[in-house]
Amino acid sequence: MDIRFQTGGPSQWKADVVVTFVFEGEGVEEACAALAQSAVWLSIAPAWRDFHGGRDESVMFYGPQAMEISRVLGVGLGKADKADMTAFRYAVGKAVRRCRDYDLATVGLDGASLARVAEKLGVSFDALVREAVIAAYLALYRYDRWKSEKSPHADPRWLALMLEGEYVENDVRAQARMAEAEARGVMLARDAANDPANVMTPSAFAQKAEAVASKYGMKALVLGPDALAAEGMNAYLAVARGSVEEPRMVVVEYAPRGSEGQKPVVLVGKGLCFDSGGISLKPAKGMEEMKGDMSGAAAVLGVMEALGQLAPSLEPKRPVVGIMACAENMPGGHATRPGDIVVAKNGKSVEIVNTDAEGRLVLADALAWAQEKYEPFRLVDIATLTGACAVALGPDSAGLFASDDDLADLLHKAGMALGERNWRLPLWTAMGLEGLKSSCADMANSGRREGGAINAAVFLQQFVREGVCWAHIDMAAADNGESPINAKGETGFGVRTLLSAVWDDDRDMLQ
Repeated sequence: MDIRFQTGGPSQWKADVVVTFVFEGEGVEEACAALAQSAVWLSIAPAWRDFHGGRDESVMFYGPQAMEISRVLGVGLGKADKADMTAFRYAVGKAVRRCRDYDLATVGLDGASLARVAEKLGVSFDALVREAVIAAYLALYRYDRWKSEKSPHADPRWLALMLEGEYVENDVRAQARMAEAEARGVMLARDAANDPANVMTPSAFAQKAEAVASKYGMKALVLGPDALAAEGMNAYLAVARGSVEEPRMVVVEYAPRGSEGQKPVVLVGKGLCFDSGGISLKPAKGMEEMKGDMSGAAAVLGVMEALGQLAPSLEPKRPVVGIMACAENMPGGHATRPGDIVVAKNGKSVEIVNTDAEGRLVLADALAWAQEKYEPFRLVDIATLTGACAVALGPDSAGLFASDDDLADLLHKAGMALGERNWRLPLWTAMGLEGLKSSCADMANSGRREGGAINAAVFLQQFVREGVCWAHIDMAAADNGESPINAKGETGFGVRTLLSAVWDDDRDMLQ
C-alpha cells in the first residue's frame, strides 16, 4: 500500500472511499463539515439516523456513483472526553480492514476530520497523521505464509491523506514517512517472530539480518560457536549446548553520514529462536508460543530496517549497532544441567540453578561483549525475559529498568506516546543480589519468585560497567497479542520505542 497526499479541499479529492471520524453525539455538519460541502449527499444520507459515533461503531454511507466521492466510511470514536490515541489507532485499523473486506482499492482519510481529532486529543496534526498511517499499515498485516488458501481480499493500493490546503506541510510529510518506515520495521519483526522455530533458526535469523544489512549498505558480523568461545562467552554457549542448531550472534552496524567519531547507540536483543526451558522443561501447554522468544532480537532487526528505510533523508547523528543474540534452549545429552557453573565473559562465575532462566545468560555475555567492542553512548537491551513482569504489569505492557533517569524518561515517554506501553520498575540491587546468592559461585542465574523481574534486571546489571547509560526492557507480556492493528500472533513490540533511543535528545522528530 502506498501513501499519497491530495490537496485543494474536498472538491479535488478522489478515492473509492473517504474515511471520516465522528465523536459520540455529533451530526454530519459538526463531524465532517468540509467533506459534506463536496459530497452534498452526505448530509441527507439516511444511515445517519442509526449512527451515533460510539466507539467500535462504523457505518458506510453511499452517494451517487457518478460523484468523485460516492462512499464515506464514518468511524465512531466514542465520547470526546474519553477518547485516547489507542482508540484512534484501533478505529483506523478497523476502518482499513473494512475497506479491504469491501475490496476498495483506494482509501482517503478526511484531513479536516483528523485535525478535529488531533485538537480533541491534545496532539499535533502531524503526530496524529503518523499514528494514522502506522495504524493502517499494521492493521493490514497478515501472516499467511503457510496457508494453502489465501484471503481473496487484497490490500488497498493506496491510502491518501486528504487536505484542505494547497500544499502539504513538510512536518506532515516527514511524519508520514516516519510511520511508513516504522511499519516496515514492525512488520519485519512480526514476520521473524511468527515464523516457526523449524524455519527461523539462529542461522536463518542471521541470514535475514545479513540481508537487511546488505540492502542498506550496513556492516554485518556473525559470530558462531567457535567465535563465541574465543570471546569467552561461556554463559551464552551454555544455553545453546542442548540444541543441534548452532548459536549465532549477529551484529549489524549502521554509520550515518557525518557520524565518525561519535559514540554509538547500541541495541541488544534476546534471540531465543525456541525456548523449551532446557533440562528445566517448561509445561507443554503454550510451549508453541516459545518460537516468539526471539522477539527482542526481531525488534532490534526491525529498528535497523526502519533506519534503512529512512536513510538518507533522515538519519541519526550517531552510529547505531544492533546486536541480536540468537540460540535455542533445548534438552539433550549435551544440555547444561541445573547446578552447572560457567564463567561469563566479564569473569563472573554463574551457577545455573534453572536452565529456563536462559535469556539473562545470553544477554549477560552479549552486553559484556558490546561494552568491550564499543563505547556506547546508550546501551539498551530488550527481551521476553520474565513471566514475573507479566504478572506485575499485566498484558500488553513492558517493564523498564534503567541506570539513567534521562534515558528512562525518554523510553517511557516514547513508548507511552507510540502505543508501546511501559512502566519503570526499580533496580533494587541489594534485594536482587540477595536473591541471587550462590554458595559455590559469584551468583546464581535465578532466585526467589518475589520480585522476579527485578532480580533478573539486577542480574543483567552485573554485566553493565559503572557509568554506562543502560536500560533494560522486559517485554514478556507484550510480544504476542491480537487487536484491530495486530493480527493474532507476534506484535513487533519495541521497534518504535527502540527507534526513539537512536536520536540525540535535541531531536524532536519522535516527540
